[in-house]
Amino acid sequence: MLNKKCLMLVVLISGTFLTGISLADSPTGLKSGTPDIKSAGPLAFGPNGVLFIGDAKSAAIFAIDTGDAPDSRKPADVNVDNVNKKIGSLLGTSGKNIQINDVAVNPLSGNVYLSVTRAVGEPRPALIKVNAAGDVAAVPLKDIAFAKAELPKAPADQEYTRRGKKRNNRNESITDIAFFDNRVYVAGLSNEEFASKLRSLAFPFTEVDNGTSVEIYHASHGKIETHSPVRTFVPFDIGGEPHLLASYTCTPLVTFPISRLTPDTKVTGKTVAELGNHNRPLDMIVYEQDGQRFVMMANSSRGVMKFSTEGIDKAEHLNEKVKDKAGHPYETIEELQGVVQLDRLDDASAIVLMVDPANENQFNLKTVPLP
Repeated sequence: MLNKKCLMLVVLISGTFLTGISLADSPTGLKSGTPDIKSAGPLAFGPNGVLFIGDAKSAAIFAIDTGDAPDSRKPADVNVDNVNKKIGSLLGTSGKNIQINDVAVNPLSGNVYLSVTRAVGEPRPALIKVNAAGDVAAVPLKDIAFAKAELPKAPADQEYTRRGKKRNNRNESITDIAFFDNRVYVAGLSNEEFASKLRSLAFPFTEVDNGTSVEIYHASHGKIETHSPVRTFVPFDIGGEPHLLASYTCTPLVTFPISRLTPDTKVTGKTVAELGNHNRPLDMIVYEQDGQRFVMMANSSRGVMKFSTEGIDKAEHLNEKVKDKAGHPYETIEELQGVVQLDRLDDASAIVLMVDPANENQFNLKTVPLP
């Protein structure tokens, strides 16, 4: 382990600080220290068990070494009822005061990680690990190997009132993240006029550019939108070319070719479906079954949707107003009720965080077969 007395390298590139980056021969560029994480939101795993954490409050992405040992065995099912209560006990509060923000499975070990907020008093972030035995433990965020990349042009951290509700755009500086082809993709808002952004960060972190401004035609609203952020997305090849498949509130489904996500440009996504208004997409995974690729998406009020990616590259671009639903077809997985987060465990199963049907204040972590 590096000597704690060693000076941390702080590099200023294009007006953006990158901290925690080592001069040593670490393939992931991580350095021992204590990351100053202010909020723990979206999660994504990269190489060698490195976990990326989206910190919207800091408008930064943290990469940390989980220290998980590789396990070549098939991942074991993980089932923990009332997981929020168990987390609350660890953090000195009740389950009602625990907000679980995301769930991610470490493909190296099969351990499940949860980003949480202790939402009582001064909100405090925490990272939780659940192993195959169902043991729930807090992950120490002190004296660990980490790196940090701060996002430029983040929204100001200040509250304002809109339509009678208090808002803070800094909380949406990072709405989702994913790791794909040695890069971390980040969705969220900026402080620019065209606020919705998609960013691409090379890993190990070397520099962070201004990202790409993205707009869409929201067919159920009948207008172009430049301020609404992507809520959840997955990267994969569509028609032989890497794309991001993204979903927004109310619920347009949009594709973005990764090759067009270049810095300081504006890109219009292709709206391939409207999946129903009065709904917020919560999480999305992609998987293969019987030689076909599918996407499964959890929603706030429309249940869990499953749709095939076949033909999505040839889908019509929706550029006129529709009443409610249109475009690429989907099915609702009726047996999956109350799912708020999900991640793929292996080729046949997923981990889901779901509201207990008998108690809306209880959340259960379950392993379910991929539909």
